[in-house]
Amino acid sequence: METRAEEQLIGPLLLARGTIDRSSALRADDAWLERAWAAPTTRVLVIQDGQTLVRRSGDEVRAVLFSPEEAPAGERYLLGVEGDVAYFAVAAPLPGGATGDGNGRVTVPMSPLDAPEGETVSAGLRQAGGLLGDRDAGLLVHAVALEAWHSAHEFCPRCGNRTEVRAGGHVRVCPRDSSQHFPRVDPAVIMLVRDQDDRCLLARGPRWPEGRMSILAGFVEPGESLEHAVIREVAEEVGIQVARPRYLGSQPWPFPRSLMLGFFAEALTTTLTPDAEEIVEARWFSREELTQAIASGELRLPPPVSIARRLIETWYGDRLTGDW
Repeated sequence: METRAEEQLIGPLLLARGTIDRSSALRADDAWLERAWAAPTTRVLVIQDGQTLVRRSGDEVRAVLFSPEEAPAGERYLLGVEGDVAYFAVAAPLPGGATGDGNGRVTVPMSPLDAPEGETVSAGLRQAGGLLGDRDAGLLVHAVALEAWHSAHEFCPRCGNRTEVRAGGHVRVCPRDSSQHFPRVDPAVIMLVRDQDDRCLLARGPRWPEGRMSILAGFVEPGESLEHAVIREVAEEVGIQVARPRYLGSQPWPFPRSLMLGFFAEALTTTLTPDAEEIVEARWFSREELTQAIASGELRLPPPVSIARRLIETWYGDRLTGDW
C-alpha cells in the first residue's frame, strides 16, 4: 500500500498544545521561586484529583486562575513562565464553586459548555481539555501529570522514608539517603491498522459497552522500539501481522502518566483472532461502513480529545461525529 501525501493529521492533538515556556532552568532556584510566588502577576491553577475550576464565557471555556494570596495551601508546582507572568499549580481542595460527593471526589458536568454562563464548575482533561485555549490546555495537562505522579511517589522506593518536593515540583528527594526521584512517563503506542482494501480496524475492550470501539494501543516494553511495539501489540491483541509502522504524532495522556505515540500500520493478514482478555470484538470498516455505523448509532467513536480520534479521522479524510 502506498503512503498517501494527504496523510497528515486532521486537526490538532488537543492535549499536545501549550504556549508556556516550562522554564526548567529556574526550578532549582529557590530564591527565584519564592520571589515568583510573591509577585502580584503570578497566576495559580488549583488541581484536585485531576480536576480544576473552569468557567464558560459564550462558546469559550477558560481555566480559573488565582493569585498566590487567593490560592489554597498545598504542594506547589512551577508550570512555567510567559513574559512577566509565572504560572504555578497547587495541589489542594478546589476553592468554592465545586461540589463533592462526600468522599473527597468532585462532581463533574458532562461538558463545561452545559454549565450556565459565567458559572464556575469543576472539570478534568476529558471534559475540558478540548475546550480550553492553547495556554490553559497546556497548563492543565502539566498540572494533572505532576499531581498524579506526586500522589503515588510520597515515599522513597529505596528506604521507604517520606520524600520532599523540590525543583518546583519536578523532583522528589529522600532526606534519608539523598536519592532523587523524577516524574515518570510511560510510552504507549496507538495504531490505526488498515488492510490492502484500505479498511480500518476497530476493536472493543472488555470493559467498554457494546458499540464503543477504538483503534488498538499498548505499552512499550523494556528494551523495545516503538515500531516493534506496534507489531507486537497488534499480533497479541487481534492475531494479525502488520508492517511498515509510520509515526504521525504524539500527545500526553496523563491517566496517570502515559505518552501516546500515534502510528499507521499496514496489515499483511486480515483474519482476526482477538485475545479474549483484552479484546471482545474487532472488525474491519470501510469508510462507507463506518459512516453508516455512526449514523445508525451502532458505533461510537473516541472523543476528539484523544489521539485515537485524530488517527481515525486522518484515515477517513474528514472530521467525524459520534463521540462516546
